[in-house]
Amino acid sequence: MIDEGWDKESKEHQKQYKYMLERGNKNNILRALPRLNDEAFAKIDCLECANCCKNYSPRFKQPDIKRISKSLRLKEGELVARYLILDSEGDYVSRTKPCPFLAEDNTCNIYDDRPSDCARYPYTDEDVLIKRVPLTLKNSLSCPITHHVLEALLELEGGKKS
Repeated sequence: MIDEGWDKESKEHQKQYKYMLERGNKNNILRALPRLNDEAFAKIDCLECANCCKNYSPRFKQPDIKRISKSLRLKEGELVARYLILDSEGDYVSRTKPCPFLAEDNTCNIYDDRPSDCARYPYTDEDVLIKRVPLTLKNSLSCPITHHVLEALLELEGGKKS
């Protein structure tokens, strides 16, 4: 169940999140992530939201392209031509938003073969959370799970101010 107003709260807490992620106790944060990640995923159903699939594209790396094209019985070049473009950083990303593999019920048509970025998103159980602070802050504005984990970390770090 996604809490009402999480997105507004996340927007209001961006400075607190940034400060905590940059200056908080990294070891405490990293130690807490697996538990907080599991709690967030137990509480929040991604299929209610799918903001990630609706608004962003993962990077489709070569192993992803190979695996997905095999699964869809397409040649790699055909998969790229049909669904992907090169972004400004030289990565293949989805040609459209929402993701062309997102079904109407917010499930993924290639879930078992999805890109590694999708499988890892929102990185709330990884050191990416503190190593790539701008990405974490961006994710907190679109992903209720990221918001939930950051709010719990604020409480743990003693930085939660209403």
